[in-house]
Parts: sequence; structure tokens; C-alpha cells
Amino acid sequence: MSSPTPSRYPDLPVPRTQSVSEFEIEHPKGISSPSKQRRRGSDPEYETQAAYRAALAALVSAKARPFAISGRVPLDSVNLKLFFRSQSGISHSLDFPIDVDVDMPPALDTLIAACLPHPSTSGYAENETLYYPPSLPLTATLELANHPILEAVRNTLFPALPVGHYLTAVRDKLELWPKGNATTVQSRPLDNRVATVLVTLPVRFRGGTLVVRSVDGMEEKFYGRGGKGGDIEWAAFLSDCDYEIQPVRSGCRMTISYAVQVKSFGPAGIQPDPLITPSDRFLDILSPVLNMSRGRRIAFYLTGEYGVNPGEVLAESLVPSLKGGDSILYHALKLYKLSPELRWTAGGYIWAVDHTVEFVNEAADSPTASVARQPLSILSGARLPPIRGPFSSGSEPGEDENDDVRQRVVKGGAVPITETDIAIVSDIVTFPGLITKERVPFVSSMGEIEKLVVNVLMVVYVP
Repeated sequence: MSSPTPSRYPDLPVPRTQSVSEFEIEHPKGISSPSKQRRRGSDPEYETQAAYRAALAALVSAKARPFAISGRVPLDSVNLKLFFRSQSGISHSLDFPIDVDVDMPPALDTLIAACLPHPSTSGYAENETLYYPPSLPLTATLELANHPILEAVRNTLFPALPVGHYLTAVRDKLELWPKGNATTVQSRPLDNRVATVLVTLPVRFRGGTLVVRSVDGMEEKFYGRGGKGGDIEWAAFLSDCDYEIQPVRSGCRMTISYAVQVKSFGPAGIQPDPLITPSDRFLDILSPVLNMSRGRRIAFYLTGEYGVNPGEVLAESLVPSLKGGDSILYHALKLYKLSPELRWTAGGYIWAVDHTVEFVNEAADSPTASVARQPLSILSGARLPPIRGPFSSGSEPGEDENDDVRQRVVKGGAVPITETDIAIVSDIVTFPGLITKERVPFVSSMGEIEKLVVNVLMVVYVP
């Protein structure tokens, strides 16, 4: 059999993703065909393929990690107003839209007089770039919460933000770039923001392109519409980016920036800064319970429905998604500097905090054994819904079936709660309402697909 034919252009950049059906062959360095090397410089096909691959590589790289986006808010600029206070303490209001080349509103002159210059290192400039002092009050009738800007920022720049985490925006500063402004790279803020949103106010201008540079050297330019009325333009970029406004050729560019921060309903995740705080009444009710539980490990059943498969995820993964009383209790325990943990439980057995509900049929002589050894998520050729409860299933089990389930639970790493030091609150007082029920599919000894009902315990040690 003849040897494999080498690639016609082995020195082309290797694509990021290769087909798994191709053989990967490494050739010794220095071995090449001089005649082919001489032809490649003038080979139109080679140049076309090289340009095509370079374009594809740039596209894939840009798609892999977007760092800046822009959009428009459908808002009539006539309804937009800006309220501010001058250095003398007098309040003013600025109406929009504005075209300074046609008519310079007196309120805008007052606003410019109240602003401070940005530090500039670019040498001579016709006018300095300005910012409104953060010590003076400033209010705009434009509220980001009334428009889906943050939702667009989350979907584009933070697609992997965990469930239970949300973006909030805090107004940062008002900036003005008059005609002939110096090009100044804005310093990165030192706060805990994850992104910045720039809203361009409807003041007419030409030039003033927004340039955003990522940490890996990529650059985005947003030319905008020059402050024309009809829509309010905005742009957003990650906090590790640098940005600048190129010189304005005419008019004045005016923007309001917002600091985008990550908040969570749960005290775990990217930035554990929860949005809620338990009430004083709830803390007063919890305090004596904790005082009388010193030196003990107590557990509370969760009551929410979370729709997960305990055979595939840890109970701890529910922390960012806790809701209702589950969330309030978790937050309260955290406020007391305790370390609550979530654990799966079923039929008087409990799994370790770092264990999923492992449930495998090991009956080798059973005709369904080969099926039962498959991952639970692909039984019957499709993903099955989760399962739940003290040893209960979709059908009424007999004594033998209970024994079979118990053996599998023990083999999966669960231990009887009676053999631990955990005291469940519902064993002491009557537990009102329903408790969380998640379900794990399994193949019964009769070869039928059943669902084991699994509950969730919030376990905490009180020192």
C-alpha cells in the first residue's frame, strides 16, 4: 500500500477544530519539498485558502468571547430630561434633543461650567474632555430598569452566568466630549463591576467614535448615529476592557455610564452578594433554636420544587436556586456565620454532601442487567424526568422491592440517618406543608422503569 499523500499546504494554520475522521500525522521538522515552497508564493489557490482560513479563525475567535456589544432603546428624546445642580447650589434641568451648532441651551452652558476636566496625556487639544463631579446630585428620567438592556448584556457577555445570579446597574458618571476633544484612554474603575454600559444622550455630534479594546488586544469600534433623535444608543463592554472616545469633529458627545454588577439571591456563586436579607423577626425566631442546638447537627427539609435529577447533580448545586423559605433560612444561617450544606435523603438514608444518588442494578442474571448498567439519563433512549421520596416509587412497591431498593441505596454510598449525629427538625415537631421531592429513574427487579423519590435536607452544625 502506498504511503499517505502529504498535505498540499502543510504550513497553513491548523484549524481550531479538526474532523475526528482524519488521521493526524506529525512530520519531522525540516523535511519539505523545496520546489513546492517556491511555487506557493505565487499560487493563487494557496493564497485564497490561506485568506479564507484566516477569516474563519478571526470569526471563530470573535464568536468565542464577545467583549463588547451595542444597541438602541426606542425612546422619544423629547421625553428625556436631565436634572443637575451647579457649583453654586442652584438646580437646573436640561431638555433634549440638543444641537449645539444650531442653539446652545443656557442649561448646557451651566452644566459644562460645573464639570471637571479629565486628566490628559495626549498633548495639545482644542477642548478638554469633561465629567460631572460625582459629589453633585444628578438625575435622569432614563432608567435602565425600564428597558431590557441588562438582559441583552447578560445574554451576550455573560451567557454562562449561573442560575440565581442577576445583573444590576448603578449610575457611574456623566461625561462630555466637546468639539476637538483630546483622545484619552479612560482608566479602569477599581470597584467590583463586571461590565460598563455607556448611554449616548441625544446631543448631535460628528466623529467621536467609541473604541473598546479587550485584554487580548482585540478592538471594537462603535460609530453610532451622532446623537440623532428617535432612539437612544447604548454600548456595553467587560470591565477588563479599555475604552476611549476619538476626537469629535463638531457638536458635543454626552454620555452617562453605568457600572454593571452581579448580584445573587443565594450567598454562593461568582460574587456572594445576596439581594435579600432575612427580617429581624425571622432572625429572632431562629436565634433561640440555634442557642438550644449548640453542639448538635440539625437538618431541615427543603420545601421548594427545583426540577433536577439527584442522580446527575449534587444537592449543593441547588444553593444559587433556593427560593421561598428555603432561601430565607439559608441566608439566615449564613448571617450567623454557620455553614449549612444540602444533602440528598430517601427512606431514612442520607448521602454525603459530595455524592449524587447513585442507583445501579447489579443483578447479573437479570435479563435487564445490561440495560440497568447504562447511565440513568439514557434509559429508554431518552432523558427521563427526575424522581423523589422516602423509599417510594411510581408504583406501589412490595416488601421485596423495598429490600431491593435499600440494597441499591446502600451500595450507592448512602448511610442510615440513625447512624449519624443528624437530628431532623420534622422528627421533633410536625412539619407543615409539602417537602421537596426530586426523582431518580431506575430499572426495577421486574425490568420496569420506576422512579425513586428523593428529598433534600439542609444540614448545619451549631458549635
